[in-house]
Amino acid sequence: MPLHPEIATFLAGLPTPPEGPLDPVAMRAADETHVAPIEERLPLHAVEDVTARTASGEVPVRIYTPVEADSHGVLVYFHGGAFFLGSLDTHDHVARSLAKETGLKVVSVGYRLAPEAAFPAGLDDCYAVVRWVAEQGENLAWDGTTLALAGDSSGGTFVAAVAAKAHDDGFDRITHQILYYPSLDLDFDVDRYASLRENAVGYGLETAGLKPFNAFYLDSGADPADPLVSPIKRADLTGLPPALVVTGEYDPMRDEGELYGRRLREAGVEATVSRYEGAGHGFVQHFSWIPEYHRVFEETRDFLGRR
Repeated sequence: MPLHPEIATFLAGLPTPPEGPLDPVAMRAADETHVAPIEERLPLHAVEDVTARTASGEVPVRIYTPVEADSHGVLVYFHGGAFFLGSLDTHDHVARSLAKETGLKVVSVGYRLAPEAAFPAGLDDCYAVVRWVAEQGENLAWDGTTLALAGDSSGGTFVAAVAAKAHDDGFDRITHQILYYPSLDLDFDVDRYASLRENAVGYGLETAGLKPFNAFYLDSGADPADPLVSPIKRADLTGLPPALVVTGEYDPMRDEGELYGRRLREAGVEATVSRYEGAGHGFVQHFSWIPEYHRVFEETRDFLGRR
């Protein structure tokens, strides 16, 4: 189907991006201007900002409790933003929707960003918070069952990398991994994936922008050949948690996400690949108010309920 008309209208109204090098500080400031006021956000039983004291250091997290209960399953959420953008605030609406639809307590991670924090700082923060959740389970009223990971775009990269690190460390408490249009192959070889060519121009995120957007992360020491940077390069995917991989029809990174899902299944991992027609990259963050795309939260709920 064609690009969703409401997305097409939005993209047509965007100003031409300025030429020259990207300015991460200015781009972060611009991102924050789109954050909804507190009184307009989806209400939940409780939302609390705390500091997770972890092996990686002190990491800010925001904990969303959907309803009052003695205990909850937990979903740890990693926001997207090409490893240099995004915050607890810019993705607050995503975390709230995840908590409301799944019924899980959501722990959103304010990990360190490139280029100020060199690789693997952000990844270490994400992994450390997952371990912290398990260690602090009683204080967090975790029910000891579901411990899911979810992330969009570069947050999906961290989901795959954290699941792999946990597996290699013998940490077996992670029950699910949910990757929304993940970036899984950071060498951006246009000959490897047809979607990098088919969706190169006109759908929001453009193929030519992938290298400059990810340069802050890669120049900080993240090697695209490293499976913790490009999780699709991991040779052995056996033993990883069940996965839901969500892709967008018009996303340049569509094919690497779908290939990862197939490789997981070939390795004996339960994996569901779900392509959202008419959608481009970033639709969970930017367009989940469109009914067809809000369904991603219901699909996430159903996936979590299978086990």
